[in-house]
Amino acid sequence: QFVTHDLIRALELDAMSNSHAIEVPVGHPDEIDEIFDAISYSKGSSVIRMLHAYIGDEAFRTGMHNYLSKHAYKNTFTEDLWQALGDASGKPVGKIMQTWTEKMGFPVLEVDMSRQGSDSVVTMSQRHFGNTDSNSQWLVPVGACSSEAPKSTAATIILEGKSGELVVPNSSGWVKLNPGAVGFYRVKYSASMLDALLPAVRSQVLDARDRLNLQDDLFALAQSGQAGTVDALRLTEAYVAESNYTVWLSLSSNISSVYTLLAGGEHAPAMSEFVNKLVAPILERLGWESDDGNHLTALLRSLAVGMLGKHGHAATLEEAAKRFRSHVQAESSLPADLRSPVYQAVLRSNDPQVFDDLVALFDKADMHEERVRIMRSLGAASSKELIERALQFAISEKVRAQDTVFVIGSVSSHSTLGRDMAWTFLQDNWTMLYDRYQGGFLLSRLVSSLCSDFVTEERAAEVEQFFAQNPAPAANRAVKQACERVRRNATWLQRDGEAIAAFLRA
Repeated sequence: QFVTHDLIRALELDAMSNSHAIEVPVGHPDEIDEIFDAISYSKGSSVIRMLHAYIGDEAFRTGMHNYLSKHAYKNTFTEDLWQALGDASGKPVGKIMQTWTEKMGFPVLEVDMSRQGSDSVVTMSQRHFGNTDSNSQWLVPVGACSSEAPKSTAATIILEGKSGELVVPNSSGWVKLNPGAVGFYRVKYSASMLDALLPAVRSQVLDARDRLNLQDDLFALAQSGQAGTVDALRLTEAYVAESNYTVWLSLSSNISSVYTLLAGGEHAPAMSEFVNKLVAPILERLGWESDDGNHLTALLRSLAVGMLGKHGHAATLEEAAKRFRSHVQAESSLPADLRSPVYQAVLRSNDPQVFDDLVALFDKADMHEERVRIMRSLGAASSKELIERALQFAISEKVRAQDTVFVIGSVSSHSTLGRDMAWTFLQDNWTMLYDRYQGGFLLSRLVSSLCSDFVTEERAAEVEQFFAQNPAPAANRAVKQACERVRRNATWLQRDGEAIAAFLRA
């Protein structure tokens, strides 16, 4: 789960031109909260994880012990840690890590493969993932697994220059780079290498982290214009039998990004049909009742119900309505893990009575956890009347100040109308919201959740203009990143929109 919660999150943020290095100067006190984001925490932990895999567990533990013992009750510099780990491992840790902590961004490795006797030879070249004009290079620990040893690392090198070769011994089938998704980089495979990996995805011979990593890299490449979105959508069809929750968590997020481009347009129903065909077999296989007590199975069931409900799957909506009614009438209680997706599914009927029922459940709830579920579900309605009610609920006395952000964000995330109304709501209530959150991270989160999913240049300019007239120092980076995401969406839709539509029609 580290891969989905930290590594992917950091890669997504660090691909932006408005990212920052792990080590960064601070120019204003209000910037301190803002820079403690996914770069500081998630990228920081990800590159440490990569270093751990490179030097090995024993050397890492020894180095950490020596570092803590030597500097107990003292101040230290980053270089002191690298020195201790380098001494313990005998490897150039400082030289390698300097390239990862002092510059923003990360590399993409373009790879192809040939045979040399009984070995496979992978040729690779590195470049900056998001900036084609950059000459940045990293010292990259690169590993590979193969069809002969899918669960272990068969070969490793340090890629020190722009290009290099990795020899995988006794390999005659597929080869995948970055086994276990321990490296902080993306991989762009040649068409032949990617095709060779598909059977290993379908059969789940490939490790779950590698199945996750493979599709996430391709979607990231598609989003940035370095691969075709149709190729990424075709790859998803190899996951129809996928049973791992963390793989699906990443896959669902990537599919949602494509749907965001089409939402509200003529091709949205076709995209929903594509999603339903992909996801319905999961719920058919798992059923609605928990029988094995497995936590990850329960999460996968919840995710499937949520996706199918969002995309209007008739049987799922019908079953959700039946179970919700029984829950409200106290005939049977919904399991905790199904409540959020069921609440959201039934709200899509835009029935005011359902909204009233959920508010009543909110008022009766003893546990704050249940209140949070309901608050984050209220935005799933798509009628103007219920969206307005959800927004007013967000700033009512029933909702704690720190929770208001999540209710408004819920409205923005569920429909194009909700997105537009939430943005208008932010502008109309800016003085109150700014006074409430001006010095903390919640303001950045509010800006990011409300402004990042638009898909036109006009919206990006509108967001920029608003914050130019209403400065928010604590959210400066969030505003820039939101506008960059909007422009990326607009470019993505313009570039691949017709090809996606043709694929969905086929």
